[in-house]
Amino acid sequence: MIAFPKLTEQELLDRIRIPSEGKLNIFLDTDTYNEIDDQFAILYAMLSPERLCLKGISAALFFNDRSASPADGMEKSYREILKIMDFLGKDPEGFVFRGCTEPLADEEVPRESLACDAIIAEAMKASETDPLYVVGIGACTNIASAILKAPEIIRRITVVWLGGNTFDWPDNKEFNLSQDSLAGKVLFDCGVPMIQIPAFGVTGFLLTSVPELEACLSGASPVCDYLVENVKSYSQDHFAWSKPIWDVGAIGYLINPDWAESKACPAPIIAQKDRYAFDPRRHLIRSLITIDRDKVFKDMFQKLRDCRK
Repeated sequence: MIAFPKLTEQELLDRIRIPSEGKLNIFLDTDTYNEIDDQFAILYAMLSPERLCLKGISAALFFNDRSASPADGMEKSYREILKIMDFLGKDPEGFVFRGCTEPLADEEVPRESLACDAIIAEAMKASETDPLYVVGIGACTNIASAILKAPEIIRRITVVWLGGNTFDWPDNKEFNLSQDSLAGKVLFDCGVPMIQIPAFGVTGFLLTSVPELEACLSGASPVCDYLVENVKSYSQDHFAWSKPIWDVGAIGYLINPDWAESKACPAPIIAQKDRYAFDPRRHLIRSLITIDRDKVFKDMFQKLRDCRK
């Protein structure tokens, strides 16, 4: 059995409280090709250097009708990240990493990948007082594998994961968690300082529409036009249609934690398929309750409009 470092309750509370001032070092783990929201999140993070110092980006696996396998989903995500880097003129060498190609088969055995090693390397540069925020907006295989491979990084990181639904949602049927439920179990069980950003119940309300995107972004820059066309291609019928841009919630919260309401609570248990279980004796995590959609979108849209790439 892996011996994970055990933080005190006060240490956990300190680490899951996002400071309102100063810069945060972050590492972004993303299933970029899965939908059309990760591209917004990557750009939002990269265009917020006054607050976020992005240390690296890794490609997360996914498997649905947009990929032939988890490995194919990861590879497509990797190439989509490269496309975003190209728009911004950013060299991906040593900055963008391929992730795991399969979900965990055992909750004590990591999957090897360049992403896993990159997360560990950046974490070891951090400290307990200046942690690395490992931000997951896809399946958390890469993050869980890094923790399993090097449990000591628990003292140097705070995981911010967009996964699972709110605790009072009727079920826990959520894409990122379902792609690797064992990895999700590792995150909730290992005692790492963790901020959960729920999908349904919180970021599901981060909606936009084609008319709004055209009004706010079209013509501002090539990358803005790419984002708009990418969203338009996701549905053939745009009449009274809106789309959650889920993943920008993680970035918006880090930029300004006052845009969200949250609570410190015992970590839930991934006990059975599509359900949480609860034990008040468990270690604390933070879970978001609400997020101010308009403040996040206003900040993001303004930064995208100001980007002339």
